[in-house]
Amino acid sequence: MSTSGEEAPAAEAPQFAEVSPPDGSARAATLRLAGADDTVTSAAGPLGLGVLTTAAAWLAGCQGQCPPRLPARTRVVVFAADHGIAARGVSARAAGTTRELTGTLSSGSGPLATAADAVSAGVRVVDVGVIGSDGEHALGHGSEPIDIADALTEADTLTALRAGIAVADAEIDSGTDLLVAGSIGVGGTTPAATLVAAMTGTEPVAVVGRGSGIDDSGWAAKTTAIRDTLRRTKPHLADPLALLRTAGGADIAALTGFLAQAAARRTPVVLGGLPVSAAAMLAEELAPGTREWLLAASTTTEPAHTLALEHLNRAPLLDLRLGGDADAGVVATVSLLTTTVRALAD
Repeated sequence: MSTSGEEAPAAEAPQFAEVSPPDGSARAATLRLAGADDTVTSAAGPLGLGVLTTAAAWLAGCQGQCPPRLPARTRVVVFAADHGIAARGVSARAAGTTRELTGTLSSGSGPLATAADAVSAGVRVVDVGVIGSDGEHALGHGSEPIDIADALTEADTLTALRAGIAVADAEIDSGTDLLVAGSIGVGGTTPAATLVAAMTGTEPVAVVGRGSGIDDSGWAAKTTAIRDTLRRTKPHLADPLALLRTAGGADIAALTGFLAQAAARRTPVVLGGLPVSAAAMLAEELAPGTREWLLAASTTTEPAHTLALEHLNRAPLLDLRLGGDADAGVVATVSLLTTTVRALAD
């Protein structure tokens, strides 16, 4: 805090390196190797791998080689934060219980940890906004209720953004060559759906899903919260950082930095559910070209998730219509990607 009676100058937003595109020649060569082309939508080609071939070709482009190699180190990185809007009854889980969910995953329990173990992927949980936490990147508090107040201060928004950048750098520097991005946060699909609605000009009722399994009363509360928050976002539609501050959360801000930095460092990322995809939209605004380094693994039951992937021009690999714990299902699809890579290598 300034001692001169004047406010300290605001921290500057991080500047992302230019994102270069994946290797188009390696991608095209991989499609040819499989006897497929850009329009493959079925069991085309002699391998009969259909759309799995396009995922392998994406990986080949990211790696810059054909055929693609098996990832040497896959890591599931999950950002955790509490959301003040959870107090409005927008989630089937009680507000403030993100710490419990985070502890379960950190101990190696639960569907996401099981899925990661099945595909031989390590899991890293990054606490950026869990109430009362004091980890390396933790703010120590959650976000404010976004229907009446900004989610975060400008300083906290930038701190979370930088945390995501630092985590991406640390993972890539340690040898990770395939990332899976996820999130944990009670009420997290509400700010995520709001951000998608704001950036696509969509009405609240068209983005509201059942999230963690809310009933009709919860759905109504969620719709109202998104409607009221969208009114607050109107002055900020052209400013991704202001949108994050107004209607996001620490996990979404950190994911934004994480995805943009991974792309800048030419590292492929498999996208988790709605909060991750909302962050991807913001990352694309801050670092154009980020989306080319992202793989959409599957559809979910969240309408806003579909809108986000359409906005990013990322066709989902599978149509599994994943529900509440979407990230676990997303991690499970990594085995399909690696199986396809093995088939092409053979």
